[in-house]
Amino acid sequence: MEKNSSVVEVKGGEVDEMKWVHDSSVDHKGRVPLRASTGSWKAALFIIAIEFSERLSYFGIATSLVLYLTKVIHQDLKTAARNVNYWSGVTTLMPLFGGFIADAYVGRYSTVFASCIVYLMGLVLLTLSWFLPSLRPCDHTNMCTEPRRIHEVVFFLAIYLISIGTGGHKPSLESFGADQFDEDHVEERRQKMSFFNWWNCALCSGLILGVTLIVYIQDNINWGVADIIFTVVMALSLLIFIIGRPFYRYRIPTGSPLTPMLQVLVAAISKRKLPYPSNPAELYEAPKSHCSNGRFLCHTKKLKFLDKAAIIENDGNLAEKQSPWKLATVTKVEEMKLIINMIPIWVFTIPFGICVAQTSTFFVKQGATLNRKIGKGFELPPASIFTVAAFGMIVSVAIYDKILVPLLRRLTQNERGINILQRIGFGMLFSIATMIVAAIIEKKRLEAIERDPLKGSLSMSVFWLAPQFLIIGFGDGFTLVGLQEYFYDQVPDSMRSLGIAFYLSVIGAANFLSSMLITIVDHITEKSGEKSWFGKDLNSSRLDKFYWLLAAITTVNLFLFVFFARRYSYKNVQKVAVADCYEGKSEYGGVETKV
Repeated sequence: MEKNSSVVEVKGGEVDEMKWVHDSSVDHKGRVPLRASTGSWKAALFIIAIEFSERLSYFGIATSLVLYLTKVIHQDLKTAARNVNYWSGVTTLMPLFGGFIADAYVGRYSTVFASCIVYLMGLVLLTLSWFLPSLRPCDHTNMCTEPRRIHEVVFFLAIYLISIGTGGHKPSLESFGADQFDEDHVEERRQKMSFFNWWNCALCSGLILGVTLIVYIQDNINWGVADIIFTVVMALSLLIFIIGRPFYRYRIPTGSPLTPMLQVLVAAISKRKLPYPSNPAELYEAPKSHCSNGRFLCHTKKLKFLDKAAIIENDGNLAEKQSPWKLATVTKVEEMKLIINMIPIWVFTIPFGICVAQTSTFFVKQGATLNRKIGKGFELPPASIFTVAAFGMIVSVAIYDKILVPLLRRLTQNERGINILQRIGFGMLFSIATMIVAAIIEKKRLEAIERDPLKGSLSMSVFWLAPQFLIIGFGDGFTLVGLQEYFYDQVPDSMRSLGIAFYLSVIGAANFLSSMLITIVDHITEKSGEKSWFGKDLNSSRLDKFYWLLAAITTVNLFLFVFFARRYSYKNVQKVAVADCYEGKSEYGGVETKV
């Protein structure tokens, strides 16, 4: 009887424990969150709603930016493409700063709120640059041949304010959304794996509306009306975000995540002459009582030099009193290894980003030269063809989440279905296919101009571009979503916003490298005595050759990515002391498998 009552007590204790969320998060009053009333999808839906609104504004601006710069500001194709790439680069690199501030000092919720205010300021300024008489491009916009200098200044100031707003908004909001799921709870952990898929479906829904309705308004009414819509939608989404405050789970910032990594480096260098211990269990790990959520990392055999930071020089009893600049825990050493191991993965995903960068510049500009008439009288805006890429991404994400993952779980016994890097690598195949298809279709367009210079490429429908947009959309569904999950999941727990920023920095670096590549190729082809691949307009350019070059670069890059991915060690989280860990065990308790 006593035995039965003790079993009931234990079970009751477990049930009571599951009522609360013990993952170091707090509710809006600073208390331990109650599972039933906070987090999970009930909170994530508020966060996904603001992502939809923000992406509507962002893509409404981004996909038509090259057209605005060439039509309204009258820049040539090369300059406009470079300016779009610079802006996209800044927009996707700024999150490194925003993510650091969120993780280290301000917290994710506060960073999102402040970033939305800056974003709104940019949108208001963009609206004023069109409607205020003194800031307008010209007195008569339709007959404008050279815009006022003040309009250019205010326009670029507005879009770079939006970049700054995105810099805090993007990494903090996505990581804040993922924070709503408890990794130690089986059901919530599985929901978290689906979160990134459905996050990107919301992103694509905003994109589709941005490149259809909004672009149509820009094309057929005026740019200013679209700017008003962006401003109103952003203000409403901020209100929705604030309403969801009682349902969120919050992470308290723990100071600079870079300091512990620097401490590991200093400690390892200072003890570089010490011999390695014969048993890794002799390396120092903090007692479990010192770790609020018990997330220890297991020791791995790679980058052994850094292990010296965890060697105890004095009596073990004094280890806890030693300076962190002289003695680091195994977990801190492994966190440093995680960041170093990410570097080659980050580098070898950049060529995929370069291919993606073409969609918002040359692909859109190609669409502007083709026949966009549908039925009688309706003309499709050039940027609206981008909808096909968004559709491709939604389809690939839905198929992956609802069909492939359940099937692969049964086949591989892996909770994710396939490893994250396998997903990323598979998506890269689509980027190669995209560039090959784009090169073939561009060659066909140029041949149409040669055959009939008068009608030119208008003899071809804009839907000839649909295959390249659709294929890159499929690739995005695997690689871009995979990169988001990879950088959020594999960084140290204190760097989750920075993790999303690392993903965004891939796209940012790719945009800068795309601009650099255009400049280098333009210089080389012009010097070689032939006509430059990038002329004054598309008809005098050879984009088909540029696409073949990108296909070759991406193919070589894929082999390098696979080489490093096969040797990658995944993050190995345990709730036990380091002596009980062994290399090769996954964070979910199964055997770790590699790409």
